[in-house]
Amino acid sequence: MEEMNELQTLRHTASHVLAQAVKRLYPGTKLAIGPAIDTGFYYDFDTEHSFTREDLDALEKEMKKIAKENLKIERFELPRDEALELMKDEPYKIELINDLPEGETISFYKQGEFTDLCAGPHVKYTSKVKAFKLLSATGAYWRGDEKNKMLQRIYGTAFQNKEDLEKHLEQLEEAKKRDHNKLGRELELFTTCDYIGQGLPILLPKGARIIQLLQRFVEDEEQKRGWQLTKTPFMAKSDLYKISGHWDHYRDGMFVLGDPDNDKEVYALRPMTCPFQYQAFLNRGRSYRDLPMRLNETSTLFRNEASGEMHGLIRLRQFTISEGHLMCTPEQLEDEFRGCLELANYMLTTLGLIEDVSYRFSQWDPNDREKYIGTEEQWEEAQSAMKTILDDLGLDYKIGIGEAAFYGPKLDIQIKNVHGKEDTLITIQIDQMLAEKFGMEYTDKDGTKKNPYIIHRTSIGCYERTLALLIEKYAGAFPLWLAPVQIKLLPIADRHLDYMYEIKKKLADAGIDRVEVDDRSEKLGYKLREAQLEKVPYMLVAGDKDIENGVISVRSRKNGDMGAMTIDEFIKMATEEIETKKL
Repeated sequence: MEEMNELQTLRHTASHVLAQAVKRLYPGTKLAIGPAIDTGFYYDFDTEHSFTREDLDALEKEMKKIAKENLKIERFELPRDEALELMKDEPYKIELINDLPEGETISFYKQGEFTDLCAGPHVKYTSKVKAFKLLSATGAYWRGDEKNKMLQRIYGTAFQNKEDLEKHLEQLEEAKKRDHNKLGRELELFTTCDYIGQGLPILLPKGARIIQLLQRFVEDEEQKRGWQLTKTPFMAKSDLYKISGHWDHYRDGMFVLGDPDNDKEVYALRPMTCPFQYQAFLNRGRSYRDLPMRLNETSTLFRNEASGEMHGLIRLRQFTISEGHLMCTPEQLEDEFRGCLELANYMLTTLGLIEDVSYRFSQWDPNDREKYIGTEEQWEEAQSAMKTILDDLGLDYKIGIGEAAFYGPKLDIQIKNVHGKEDTLITIQIDQMLAEKFGMEYTDKDGTKKNPYIIHRTSIGCYERTLALLIEKYAGAFPLWLAPVQIKLLPIADRHLDYMYEIKKKLADAGIDRVEVDDRSEKLGYKLREAQLEKVPYMLVAGDKDIENGVISVRSRKNGDMGAMTIDEFIKMATEEIETKKL
């Protein structure tokens, strides 16, 4: 177990103070676990009572009372039989004790009348827990398994002083404003429908347009870099997934069509595209001259995510990904991997996300062999090759044991949403196993048959997840090249409408076509406020004097009033901003 720093220790103690308060106000509650986390702490409880905001306020009050009591926090250890007796009324603690290996130290912490099973550490007195706040209550399955009972989780945070707490709470308020799940609906980018299902969002015209712009950008850039587009089926017979290993290692995450026990032909929606794209390689015999072969696809995928895992556009059951598979010789591996990483970093830089990501070298867990295919030697070879490449590139990365795909190690490009939850945005994987499984061979220079190395990669990741992160990054105020509505044309009166429609045509002729004319009989101030709330990059205003002088008055979302310009001057400025993908 990693050692806790001072702040983590304080937060862990705060979780115990919370549990003590819950036990005082709701004595029949059963305790589960209460760890410190990056943003604070939480504690899971089994109780029939549903915690409300009013309950959290009452618990905060009781926690302050416990802090004032200045209870000494004392550690003690017990043998297994005595530990089980002490926790006989706490079924979750009993389960945790029984899961501990023989000879493991079983320690407890006591503060006043409250005792909890815990490895620690904690601060010495409850009075140290001063600057804290209970944030929310939500459901959580025991041990994260949806087959287990749903518990109630109370989230909180704690700091060493009031100033740090208040600063953090301000950041949380800002995060709420930027939350894509809220903002994306307000800006009419997407919606959801209960009778369609969880994790199946409807992209509204504005959101669909942004995804379309991203897809065109990605496909055009990939084509420049030598990638060849494929289109493959959304489903396949189980036979295909049995060859790839998905049937044995990923079936729980797939949508299976038919009864595997009774139907002759069972189909499943694809959770990834690799076994489909391999058929393009297998279409005819290959030689070393055909390599590297770079195949890309804008792939719609389907994964049976647990209901508790899904959130807005971040994690879905149907999503679209910028997927690609690259077959190459061992000698080409490093250059091709570098090319995949350069492409990913180019995308992240263009979108303004590069400063927000971190890199994780995801390796297999040799102690969990059932999770993976291949031999130990194959894994060591693939991971060694990947480590050499990453080190040669000078990449600053962390290692994630047990995070590899079942067929190979990968570089995961990680990013956090506004609430601090980390997800994988882009992956680049090295695979030397599936080529052999599918009989993928090429004739080398010496005439021998060899299996190619395969690189699985995404260039921008999941489009829906990327859209979610862009909403949060820019608080819905997208750069001009990505904005679903780039310009609003605002006539001061109805008599100015014809002029505005002429302006719209000139913009369209110049390739700026995401333009709307606000032809409502409303006051200009109202129209401007509406456009600003919609976060439109530019608002062009015209009245009698503007028409007389052949100009438009330009207002920028970012720079405010920019004065009068001719339409040609504005087109030149806007076109440059779009073409350079200025952020």
